[in-house]
Amino acid sequence: MSASPSVVLGELRLAFLASVEWTIPMSASPELDALRAELQAKGLRRDDLLDDPFAQFDSWFQFAIEADLHEPHAMVVSSVGADGMPSSRHVLLKGFDHGFVFFTNYTSQKGRELSEHPQASICFPWNILSRQVRVVGTVEKVTEAESDEYFSTRPRGSQVGAWASHQSAVIADRSVLASRWAEADQRFEGVEVPRPPHWGGFRVLPREVEFWQGQPSRLHDRFRYSRDASQPAGWRVERLSP
Repeated sequence: MSASPSVVLGELRLAFLASVEWTIPMSASPELDALRAELQAKGLRRDDLLDDPFAQFDSWFQFAIEADLHEPHAMVVSSVGADGMPSSRHVLLKGFDHGFVFFTNYTSQKGRELSEHPQASICFPWNILSRQVRVVGTVEKVTEAESDEYFSTRPRGSQVGAWASHQSAVIADRSVLASRWAEADQRFEGVEVPRPPHWGGFRVLPREVEFWQGQPSRLHDRFRYSRDASQPAGWRVERLSP
């Protein structure tokens, strides 16, 4: 029985992807391509890393900002449902202290999953730089004061949207969403929009943090920070095989 055209096309795409090397141009920016090649040539060594993963993350994060990456604060958050099925989505990092903070609707799928199973993995896919940061840890809600403070800085339209959208719920069509937004906009006309009680922040408290630097021939550099009270900085740093 012959393979369907879609299967053959899929195999061709996979064959092409398998042949791609990290040194080929990946962006429309010659400067970014040159920077990625420079980072690949340099590689990543233990001596390059700071002892604290938050300080190391800040160093790489600032580097990504200065390199003018598009939305360097975008990260993939993965949670697990009651059935053990994982789900992932992009959200925006809004701060980091002793954890990584983002905000969402607590009644959404991710909000429910993180409340019921307070463990998560997050990943910063800085592919243009051939870099990635992966975090695994437990999750806690930020304080109401923190949620209030951040919510007050959001554009009014986004504040109204937090009341209008029953995030992750099925709707008949977009007109439902538009109607709810108009209703909420009218309700708060002429006054400050308060933070909905179902909206707030989560903080991912890392148990481990991995820094990944891409290298040619798939011989990537990987270093993992794991919590270890016996270490001066409270973290053990180990090189991992790619």
